[in-house]
Amino acid sequence: MDTRDAVQRAREEGKDLVEIAANAKPPVCRIIDYGKFLYEEKKKAHEAKKKQVTVTVKEIKFRPATDDHDYGYRKERAREWIADGDKVRATIAFRGREMSHRELGAKILAKLRDDLADLADVEVSPKMEGYQMFAIFVPKKSGK
Repeated sequence: MDTRDAVQRAREEGKDLVEIAANAKPPVCRIIDYGKFLYEEKKKAHEAKKKQVTVTVKEIKFRPATDDHDYGYRKERAREWIADGDKVRATIAFRGREMSHRELGAKILAKLRDDLADLADVEVSPKMEGYQMFAIFVPKKSGK
């Protein structure tokens, strides 16, 4: 339909000519109430936003000399967070002379990786960043 005819017909009906798909050839338009159209679009956007899942990154901190009980406690926190669908960043902070014993930090992260293997995959393998070594764990995909 010609644009002028469509605008004329919309005025006769007391409604608006609204462009639905601008990228289509030819562009798709409808004769509808524009206010109602905006309301429906806003409602759809709100529903889509509600269904959107936000993933947060939680952090657990270790030291190279972290004791077994402290390690166990932090591991359990990490398991809970991963079960809730959050990412977990495990950080090992080194101070002073501890920097010469990075293998202790790598050993802790390897142990954590093995303990969380049933729930999580490693997104970022252990790496150094300044005086910290860290690894990021993500929940396993349920589709596997």
